[in-house]
Amino acid sequence: MTPSAHPLLFLIACVALASGSAFAERADKEKPVHLEAAKVTVDDVKRVHVFEGSVILTHGTLVIRAARLVVTQDAEGFQKGIATGGDKGLARFRQKREGKDEYVDGESERIEYDSRGEKAEFFTRAYIKSGLDEVRGHYISYDGKTEQYFVTAAPGASPASEQGRVTAVIQPKNKPGAAPTPAAPR
Repeated sequence: MTPSAHPLLFLIACVALASGSAFAERADKEKPVHLEAAKVTVDDVKRVHVFEGSVILTHGTLVIRAARLVVTQDAEGFQKGIATGGDKGLARFRQKREGKDEYVDGESERIEYDSRGEKAEFFTRAYIKSGLDEVRGHYISYDGKTEQYFVTAAPGASPASEQGRVTAVIQPKNKPGAAPTPAAPR
């Protein structure tokens, strides 16, 4: 199937797994979507589109790589997307941040995006890096409306193990040479 054969299919796939509205480069919306896969299955009645086999979706600065990408659309036009597998069993994405010369990179065994709630969830071996900040855990949820993260360790994992801990690296927000933010009065 070529992009011209079903243009909405490619737009839906891109919107469905965008990394969140707070991250996205606004100019990406005006760029064409390129999609590569070994196989594409379209069920217009059920509004389900399945891309399989070394899937690579590119839309402006957004790049999604997965073994499989499933996109569904509800009656109101909201999309949900699920990207799974891929390189080393991980689905991956990368996108330039709006107005910044930095990228957001993420990976996990499964990435789910719900356009209605603007929420992205990363399941199992989850990792997100934004600029020099990074967070790793078993599960990461990102709310694009509130720009808040929620990260958990694997349930039942030993706190001494890598799976039993959430790790984060957060860089100082003050630029070198800038005056520190004054402390609030007590």
